[in-house]
Amino acid sequence: MRRLFPVTDQTAATDSGGGPPGAPGEGAGEAGTREWSLDELADAYGYPEPEPGPDGPRPWLRANMVSTLDGAAQHDGRSQPISTATDMRIFGTLRGLADVVVAGAETVRLEGYRPARARAEFAGRREAAGQGPAPAVAVVSASLDLDFSLPLFTSPLVPTLILTGAAADPGRVAAAEKAGARVVIAGDGTGVEPDRAVRALAGLGHTRLLTEGGPRLLGQFVAAGVLDELCLTLSPMLTAGDAQRISGGPSVAVPRRFALASLLEEEGFLFARYRRP
Repeated sequence: MRRLFPVTDQTAATDSGGGPPGAPGEGAGEAGTREWSLDELADAYGYPEPEPGPDGPRPWLRANMVSTLDGAAQHDGRSQPISTATDMRIFGTLRGLADVVVAGAETVRLEGYRPARARAEFAGRREAAGQGPAPAVAVVSASLDLDFSLPLFTSPLVPTLILTGAAADPGRVAAAEKAGARVVIAGDGTGVEPDRAVRALAGLGHTRLLTEGGPRLLGQFVAAGVLDELCLTLSPMLTAGDAQRISGGPSVAVPRRFALASLLEEEGFLFARYRRP
């Protein structure tokens, strides 16, 4: 990452701790000529202080997605071709801050998901926040049609979670549990109800939630009104074709407006962070 600097950073004006190096009034010129450390990125993307709720701290659901200028969330079925090294650095930072990474089963299959790993750069932060060495991965699946011989299930640092419905096939549930996964019920039928998924994860102590999609899962979270924040990388590419948008599925009756929290830029890539008002 050669250059990463804020084009605009409202966080500097609104967060009590101030903005990261390079925010207005804090040496923006210098930050534009050097690579930000992971510690600085972690400060810029820190989770907000949890709000109190009736059942304990309210979970915060953050999504991280990438899109081309013409709205494609993937190219040839994967997000990597429209990404960049800096995008992946932010991707790693967001994982380093999360309690759990939530992903749809199709995304897990297409992207070849592996267990999250412990990273020394985030060890101190995670320990201070009462977190384990790495985030758990939670796979959302109605059918549990998953390859339980993959490392995601056979050798995770933290046991992999599977979110499914109460009517899921008992044989597949047993196979998942035999492989070492923890099956979490988050729906009355075969499918998962987004609000129940968020509550179920919070009930396990996971309040810093990160979803990496795919588009169908993100669309379900949006339609259910449970998404708190969107970290969106806008890639300066055009792909045409019929690739999915970053979210799909059921629409909302009235579009929901989010507020821009921060905006970073490098070599034409924009790294935006939007929060619910």
